[in-house]
Amino acid sequence: MPSKPGVDIVVVMDPIGSIKIAKDSTFAMLLEGQRRGHRLWYVRPGGLAVAGGQAQATVAPLTVRDDPEGWYELGDWSRWTFGPGQVVLMRKDPPVDTAYLNDTHILGLAQRAGALVVNDPQGLRDMNEKLAALEFPQCVPPTVVSREAAVLKAFLAEHGDTVLKPLDGMGGRSIFRVRAGDPNTNVILETLTAGGRDLAMAQRYLPEITEGDKRILLIDGIPVDYCLARIPQGDEFRGNLAAGGKGRGQPLSERDRWIAAQVGPELKRRGMVFVGLDVIGDYLTEVNVTSPTCIRELDAQFGLNIAGLLFDCIEQKLAA
Repeated sequence: MPSKPGVDIVVVMDPIGSIKIAKDSTFAMLLEGQRRGHRLWYVRPGGLAVAGGQAQATVAPLTVRDDPEGWYELGDWSRWTFGPGQVVLMRKDPPVDTAYLNDTHILGLAQRAGALVVNDPQGLRDMNEKLAALEFPQCVPPTVVSREAAVLKAFLAEHGDTVLKPLDGMGGRSIFRVRAGDPNTNVILETLTAGGRDLAMAQRYLPEITEGDKRILLIDGIPVDYCLARIPQGDEFRGNLAAGGKGRGQPLSERDRWIAAQVGPELKRRGMVFVGLDVIGDYLTEVNVTSPTCIRELDAQFGLNIAGLLFDCIEQKLAA
């Protein structure tokens, strides 16, 4: 328990009544915050606002328990103004659409008023989870991003076996594995680019995906010692848990730690306190900053308390 009285933990998330607590990392954070004696507040979905130049939210006091038959209780709703001594957990899932971006602007006002926002609102706006990996070219596989079908097809012809994906997806949505000569190539590119209007990413297919798409969690730039390898099942090439992948925990390899060391300091500088790196084989493929998951799975497999490490970091930042 913290030596000082608990603080107010305000969570911005998708509807809490529809989460799956056995694998929900936000829920793990809430359990840990409550265990430490902090006060939990739940922002009503769509409840962020600005009045008189101040960031506000419609909130209710929140109590959580690790019980799949009933995991939360809410008190009465009230209107709050953000200010010093509050911690805001921004944990809404993608897409990072206009509504999401507007919420980050409001949370930027909350930050300037003295609240600690995790993760930093400007960083959430700046770091597209697909494109952010390309800021570390020494870590990524051959990749091209374009709206032009000709550019993407040339990449496919060069590499032969390619993964094509949109820039705003999550959970493996709309990811295609395409081989040179695939008769569906044109329609896939038309779909992903909306006929040339939207950017799409092409990456060389990494056969190491059969050993798992590794999720490496970073807390203030420092990696957790274990990652979750999400292994494709059956005839599925995607390892995402949402696409049916099976999670297998394992220690970080030397290469995993090298990638974390390349990426971690810059993420810390940008205020990205809790981040999930996606690594296939020896290559970084994504930098997840919005609502990275896998806390519950790693905790269960290795007896960890990753949310505890996160709250150690948060409490240190509050004390500073």
